[in-house]
Amino acid sequence: MFFQKHRTTEKEIDEQLAGTFPASDPPSWTLGHDSDKSFMNAMRINNYGGPEQLHYENVPIPEVHDGEILVKVLGASVNPIDCKLASGALRPVMNNKAIPLPWVPGCDFCGIIEEISEDVHVFKKGDEVYGNCPAGGAYAQFVIARADSVAIKPPTLGFIEAASVPVAGLTAWQGLFNHGCLEKGKTVLIHGGAGGVGSFAIQLSHWKNAKVIATGSFDHLKYLKELGADEVIDYKAVAFETIIKNVDLVLDLVGGETQERSFKVIKPGGVLVSTISPPSPEAVKEYKINALMMTMKPLAEQLRKLTELFLDGGIKTQVTKVYPLMQVQEAWSDILSHHTKGKIVLEVS
Repeated sequence: MFFQKHRTTEKEIDEQLAGTFPASDPPSWTLGHDSDKSFMNAMRINNYGGPEQLHYENVPIPEVHDGEILVKVLGASVNPIDCKLASGALRPVMNNKAIPLPWVPGCDFCGIIEEISEDVHVFKKGDEVYGNCPAGGAYAQFVIARADSVAIKPPTLGFIEAASVPVAGLTAWQGLFNHGCLEKGKTVLIHGGAGGVGSFAIQLSHWKNAKVIATGSFDHLKYLKELGADEVIDYKAVAFETIIKNVDLVLDLVGGETQERSFKVIKPGGVLVSTISPPSPEAVKEYKINALMMTMKPLAEQLRKLTELFLDGGIKTQVTKVYPLMQVQEAWSDILSHHTKGKIVLEVS
């Protein structure tokens, strides 16, 4: 891999996010200093906002509870969801539920198990793992994760590469197969194909022997073809709805007017899956399709399926930039530009 190194429905969303941030007992890494705790370095936000709210702080190492493991973090992925949660932009679809401040961002990671709950028997201390922590916490030297959201790291990937996979890889898998029901011979249109989720979605669709159409900027068209897209469209030069029709599935990773125009290209009975915003019920009815906004579920069994594909060479991860944890503000500014290619990962030591 080339590393450029720098110094569903709204009800389902509400239910999942309500589970992510329970009303009581906030994660231990949201608490203040405690004289009986050991400490670690972490990037934490104390107020809603953008990259400027990220601060490098000394915080307590979180405690392990039933069903959990403590992982020494070596790599943490940078995802748009981190920025959206920190900005408060997702509060309208969270029933105005607030994230617990202060908050350590980071929803996926790779590292080495440091401690295990007594009721966890599938891992041992020292195992190299990658996985999800939906409530955040990965922008730190140690993170707590549920054992059922973690899998053994693919031996063919380094820690930085593996850290790029869980959120983006599972979002692509679930959007295409669980929600989109993509099968061999069907046609999928992927908007935002050059990003983290899009890069995996193109490869997974190609692996499934589906016809893959992807949109992106002119500078990324060659990259989209290399990932396995059969047809690529420069969204700035061509209105995709004028040349595409009768697709079985649209995977919307862009939202806005791109989503609105996408209804026109889906065949009756087809599906639109968005990771950005809930589709219009009126448009769904008008075009006689199925549509939903999805949220990723952190399932270890699907992570293991991705591991098999990495081992077989069916997919690759595309890490294009690596930042040290101290430069996470720069990493966020980069991803908020909406013009990144592949995945951005933080190196945590």
